[in-house]
Amino acid sequence: MSNLQLRVISAVVLAIAALGLTWLGGLPFRLLCAVMAAMIFYEWTRMSRPAAADGLGFLPEALMVIFVGALIAGLSALWLLPLLVILVAITATTAGIRRIDQWDAGGLAYACVSGLSLALLRDGDHSGFVAILFLFAVVWATDIFAYFVGRAVGGPKLAPSISPGKTRSGAFGGAVGGVVAGLLLAAIAGAGNLALLGLVALVLSVVAQAGDLFESWVKRRHGRKDSGVLIPGHGGIMDRVDGLVAAALALYVIGWISAGADHPAQGLFAI
Repeated sequence: MSNLQLRVISAVVLAIAALGLTWLGGLPFRLLCAVMAAMIFYEWTRMSRPAAADGLGFLPEALMVIFVGALIAGLSALWLLPLLVILVAITATTAGIRRIDQWDAGGLAYACVSGLSLALLRDGDHSGFVAILFLFAVVWATDIFAYFVGRAVGGPKLAPSISPGKTRSGAFGGAVGGVVAGLLLAAIAGAGNLALLGLVALVLSVVAQAGDLFESWVKRRHGRKDSGVLIPGHGGIMDRVDGLVAAALALYVIGWISAGADHPAQGLFAI
Protein backbone atom coordinates (compact mmCIF):
# COMPACT_ATOMS: atom_id res chain seq x y z
CA MET A 1 0.00 0.00 0.00
CA SER A 2 1.42 3.41 -0.98
CA ASN A 3 2.04 6.24 1.44
CA LEU A 4 -0.72 8.30 -0.20
CA GLN A 5 -3.23 5.49 0.30
CA LEU A 6 -2.21 5.19 3.94
CA ARG A 7 -2.65 8.95 4.36
CA VAL A 8 -6.13 8.85 2.85
CA ILE A 9 -7.28 5.87 4.92
CA SER A 10 -5.88 7.33 8.14
CA ALA A 11 -7.45 10.72 7.41
CA VAL A 12 -10.88 9.17 6.76
CA VAL A 13 -10.78 7.04 9.92
CA LEU A 14 -9.68 9.98 12.05
CA ALA A 15 -12.31 12.25 10.53
CA ILE A 16 -15.11 9.76 11.22
CA ALA A 17 -13.96 9.32 14.82
CA ALA A 18 -13.63 13.07 15.35
CA LEU A 19 -17.07 13.79 13.89
CA GLY A 20 -18.70 11.06 15.96
CA LEU A 21 -17.22 12.33 19.23
CA THR A 22 -18.05 15.91 18.27
CA TRP A 23 -21.67 14.92 17.79
CA LEU A 24 -21.74 13.21 21.20
CA GLY A 25 -20.13 16.19 22.93
CA GLY A 26 -19.90 16.22 26.71
CA LEU A 27 -17.54 13.75 28.36
CA PRO A 28 -16.68 11.79 25.17
CA PHE A 29 -15.48 14.95 23.44
CA ARG A 30 -13.56 16.11 26.50
CA LEU A 31 -11.88 12.72 26.63
CA LEU A 32 -10.87 13.19 22.99
CA CYS A 33 -9.43 16.63 23.82
CA ALA A 34 -7.59 15.27 26.86
CA VAL A 35 -6.07 12.35 24.95
CA MET A 36 -5.04 14.65 22.12
CA ALA A 37 -3.40 17.11 24.54
CA ALA A 38 -1.54 14.31 26.31
CA MET A 39 -0.27 12.85 23.02
CA ILE A 40 0.84 16.28 21.78
CA PHE A 41 2.83 16.77 24.98
CA TYR A 42 4.32 13.29 24.72
CA GLU A 43 5.48 13.88 21.14
CA TRP A 44 6.75 17.37 21.93
CA THR A 45 8.90 16.19 24.82
CA ARG A 46 10.25 13.23 22.88
CA MET A 47 11.39 15.61 20.17
CA SER A 48 12.74 18.40 22.35
CA ARG A 49 14.45 16.66 25.26
CA PRO A 50 18.15 15.80 24.94
CA ALA A 51 18.58 12.03 25.01
CA ALA A 52 21.22 12.15 27.72
CA ALA A 53 19.51 14.67 30.01
CA ASP A 54 16.80 14.10 32.56
CA GLY A 55 15.76 17.80 32.51
CA LEU A 56 12.91 18.32 34.96
CA GLY A 57 12.35 14.64 35.67
CA PHE A 58 8.67 13.72 35.77
CA LEU A 59 7.47 17.15 36.93
CA PRO A 60 6.05 18.23 33.54
CA GLU A 61 4.30 14.87 33.11
CA ALA A 62 2.76 15.17 36.58
CA LEU A 63 1.53 18.67 35.81
CA MET A 64 0.11 17.46 32.50
CA VAL A 65 -1.82 14.73 34.33
CA ILE A 66 -3.31 17.38 36.62
CA PHE A 67 -4.50 19.42 33.64
CA VAL A 68 -5.88 16.37 31.83
CA GLY A 69 -7.82 15.42 34.96
CA ALA A 70 -9.26 18.93 35.24
CA LEU A 71 -10.26 18.89 31.57
CA ILE A 72 -12.00 15.52 31.86
CA ALA A 73 -13.72 16.64 35.06
CA GLY A 74 -15.47 19.34 33.05
CA LEU A 75 -14.10 22.36 34.87
CA SER A 76 -15.05 25.73 33.45
CA ALA A 77 -12.76 28.33 31.92
CA LEU A 78 -12.76 30.15 35.25
CA TRP A 79 -10.74 27.25 36.68
CA LEU A 80 -8.96 25.87 33.61
CA LEU A 81 -7.33 29.11 32.47
CA PRO A 82 -5.71 30.00 35.83
CA LEU A 83 -4.69 26.36 36.27
CA LEU A 84 -2.99 26.41 32.88
CA VAL A 85 -1.07 29.59 33.78
CA ILE A 86 0.02 28.13 37.13
CA LEU A 87 1.20 24.82 35.66
CA VAL A 88 3.20 26.49 32.90
CA ALA A 89 4.66 28.99 35.38
CA ILE A 90 5.79 26.16 37.68
CA THR A 91 7.48 24.38 34.76
CA ALA A 92 9.13 27.55 33.45
CA THR A 93 10.33 28.63 36.90
CA THR A 94 11.78 25.22 37.69
CA ALA A 95 13.55 25.14 34.33
CA GLY A 96 14.93 28.61 34.99
CA ILE A 97 16.25 27.60 38.40
CA ARG A 98 17.95 24.56 36.90
CA ARG A 99 19.21 26.65 33.96
CA ILE A 100 17.83 24.43 31.24
CA ASP A 101 15.85 25.22 28.09
CA GLN A 102 12.17 26.12 28.32
CA TRP A 103 10.98 23.53 25.82
CA ASP A 104 9.02 21.58 28.42
CA ALA A 105 7.17 24.73 29.49
CA GLY A 106 6.46 25.59 25.87
CA GLY A 107 5.21 22.08 25.15
CA LEU A 108 2.99 22.08 28.23
CA ALA A 109 1.45 25.39 27.18
CA TYR A 110 0.99 24.25 23.57
CA ALA A 111 -0.62 20.94 24.53
CA CYS A 112 -2.89 22.32 27.25
CA VAL A 113 -4.09 25.26 25.15
CA SER A 114 -4.88 22.84 22.33
CA GLY A 115 -7.12 20.67 24.49
CA LEU A 116 -8.68 23.59 26.34
CA SER A 117 -9.63 25.54 23.22
CA LEU A 118 -11.39 22.62 21.58
CA ALA A 119 -13.16 21.50 24.77
CA LEU A 120 -14.52 24.95 25.60
CA LEU A 121 -15.52 25.64 22.01
CA ARG A 122 -17.65 22.49 21.90
CA ASP A 123 -19.24 23.07 25.30
CA GLY A 124 -22.57 21.21 25.45
CA ASP A 125 -24.94 23.11 23.19
CA HIS A 126 -25.82 23.29 19.51
CA SER A 127 -23.73 26.40 18.96
CA GLY A 128 -20.66 24.53 20.15
CA PHE A 129 -21.41 21.64 17.82
CA VAL A 130 -21.68 23.99 14.83
CA ALA A 131 -18.51 25.83 15.90
CA ILE A 132 -16.44 22.63 15.85
CA LEU A 133 -17.92 21.55 12.50
CA PHE A 134 -17.09 25.01 11.13
CA LEU A 135 -13.54 24.67 12.44
CA PHE A 136 -13.15 21.21 10.89
CA ALA A 137 -14.55 22.39 7.55
CA VAL A 138 -12.17 25.35 7.32
CA VAL A 139 -9.04 23.52 8.45
CA TRP A 140 -9.62 20.33 6.46
CA ALA A 141 -10.50 22.25 3.30
CA THR A 142 -7.44 24.44 3.78
CA ASP A 143 -5.21 21.36 3.97
CA ILE A 144 -6.78 19.70 0.93
CA PHE A 145 -6.85 22.75 -1.32
CA ALA A 146 -3.35 23.85 -0.31
CA TYR A 147 -1.99 20.42 -1.21
CA PHE A 148 -3.66 20.08 -4.59
CA VAL A 149 -3.34 23.71 -5.70
CA GLY A 150 0.29 23.75 -4.64
CA ARG A 151 1.02 20.61 -6.65
CA ALA A 152 -0.90 21.83 -9.70
CA VAL A 153 0.31 25.42 -9.80
CA GLY A 154 3.65 25.34 -8.01
CA GLY A 155 5.58 28.61 -8.00
CA PRO A 156 7.53 30.42 -5.27
CA LYS A 157 7.94 28.66 -1.93
CA LEU A 158 6.03 29.96 1.07
CA ALA A 159 8.73 29.40 3.71
CA PRO A 160 11.55 27.35 2.16
CA SER A 161 13.77 27.41 5.23
CA ILE A 162 11.00 25.88 7.36
CA SER A 163 8.89 23.75 5.02
CA PRO A 164 10.35 23.42 1.51
CA GLY A 165 7.27 21.73 0.07
CA LYS A 166 4.78 24.54 0.71
CA THR A 167 4.12 27.12 -1.98
CA ARG A 168 2.48 30.53 -2.00
CA SER A 169 -0.03 29.32 -4.56
CA GLY A 170 -0.94 26.46 -2.25
CA ALA A 171 -1.37 28.86 0.66
CA PHE A 172 -3.68 31.06 -1.40
CA GLY A 173 -5.64 28.08 -2.70
CA GLY A 174 -5.95 26.73 0.83
CA ALA A 175 -7.29 30.05 2.09
CA VAL A 176 -9.90 30.22 -0.67
CA GLY A 177 -10.94 26.63 -0.10
CA GLY A 178 -11.16 27.17 3.66
CA VAL A 179 -13.40 30.22 3.29
CA VAL A 180 -15.70 28.47 0.81
CA ALA A 181 -16.00 25.36 3.01
CA GLY A 182 -16.64 27.44 6.13
CA LEU A 183 -19.35 29.48 4.44
CA LEU A 184 -21.02 26.36 3.04
CA LEU A 185 -21.09 24.77 6.48
CA ALA A 186 -22.41 27.95 8.08
CA ALA A 187 -25.12 28.31 5.44
CA ILE A 188 -26.22 24.69 5.80
CA ALA A 189 -26.33 25.13 9.59
CA GLY A 190 -28.54 28.19 9.21
CA ALA A 191 -26.16 30.85 10.48
CA GLY A 192 -27.19 34.36 9.50
CA ASN A 193 -23.97 36.35 9.86
CA LEU A 194 -22.26 34.89 6.81
CA ALA A 195 -20.15 37.96 6.02
CA LEU A 196 -18.61 37.89 9.49
CA LEU A 197 -18.14 34.12 9.38
CA GLY A 198 -16.43 34.43 6.00
CA LEU A 199 -13.90 36.78 7.57
CA VAL A 200 -13.50 34.42 10.53
CA ALA A 201 -12.93 31.51 8.14
CA LEU A 202 -10.20 33.47 6.38
CA VAL A 203 -8.49 34.20 9.70
CA LEU A 204 -8.73 30.55 10.74
CA SER A 205 -7.31 29.35 7.42
CA VAL A 206 -4.32 31.69 7.70
CA VAL A 207 -3.75 30.74 11.34
CA ALA A 208 -4.03 27.02 10.52
CA GLN A 209 -1.31 27.37 7.90
CA ALA A 210 0.83 29.34 10.36
CA GLY A 211 0.30 26.54 12.90
CA ASP A 212 1.47 24.02 10.33
CA LEU A 213 4.62 26.08 9.73
CA PHE A 214 5.22 26.43 13.47
CA GLU A 215 5.13 22.67 13.97
CA SER A 216 7.46 22.24 10.98
CA TRP A 217 9.86 24.72 12.59
CA VAL A 218 9.80 22.79 15.89
CA LYS A 219 10.57 19.54 14.06
CA ARG A 220 13.34 21.15 12.02
CA ARG A 221 14.77 22.73 15.16
CA HIS A 222 15.18 19.24 16.64
CA GLY A 223 16.15 17.40 13.48
CA ARG A 224 12.93 15.45 13.08
CA LYS A 225 10.94 14.65 9.95
CA ASP A 226 7.80 13.58 11.83
CA SER A 227 6.63 14.26 15.37
CA GLY A 228 5.91 10.55 15.88
CA VAL A 229 4.85 7.32 14.19
CA LEU A 230 1.38 6.77 15.62
CA ILE A 231 -0.68 7.53 12.50
CA PRO A 232 0.12 5.53 9.33
CA GLY A 233 1.10 7.86 6.50
CA HIS A 234 0.94 10.97 8.67
CA GLY A 235 3.55 10.51 11.39
CA GLY A 236 2.42 11.66 14.81
CA ILE A 237 -0.57 13.38 16.37
CA MET A 238 1.12 16.77 16.07
CA ASP A 239 1.62 16.21 12.35
CA ARG A 240 -2.11 15.68 11.94
CA VAL A 241 -3.52 18.44 14.19
CA ASP A 242 -0.93 21.24 13.95
CA GLY A 243 -3.17 23.52 11.91
CA LEU A 244 -6.33 22.47 13.75
CA VAL A 245 -5.11 23.36 17.22
CA ALA A 246 -3.78 26.74 16.09
CA ALA A 247 -7.10 27.56 14.42
CA ALA A 248 -9.02 26.27 17.46
CA LEU A 249 -7.16 28.73 19.69
CA ALA A 250 -7.91 31.56 17.26
CA LEU A 251 -11.62 30.67 17.11
CA TYR A 252 -11.75 30.35 20.89
CA VAL A 253 -10.23 33.82 21.34
CA ILE A 254 -12.66 35.32 18.81
CA GLY A 255 -15.56 33.62 20.58
CA TRP A 256 -14.26 34.71 23.99
CA ILE A 257 -14.28 38.34 22.83
CA SER A 258 -17.83 38.05 21.50
CA ALA A 259 -19.51 35.85 24.11
CA GLY A 260 -17.19 35.08 27.04
CA ALA A 261 -14.64 32.45 28.00
CA ASP A 262 -17.09 29.72 28.99
CA HIS A 263 -19.48 29.80 26.01
CA PRO A 264 -17.38 31.21 23.15
CA ALA A 265 -19.38 29.60 20.36
CA GLN A 266 -22.63 31.37 21.24
CA GLY A 267 -21.41 34.74 20.01
CA LEU A 268 -20.79 33.49 16.46
CA PHE A 269 -23.00 30.44 16.02
CA ALA A 270 -26.19 31.21 17.98
CA ILE A 271 -28.78 29.71 15.64
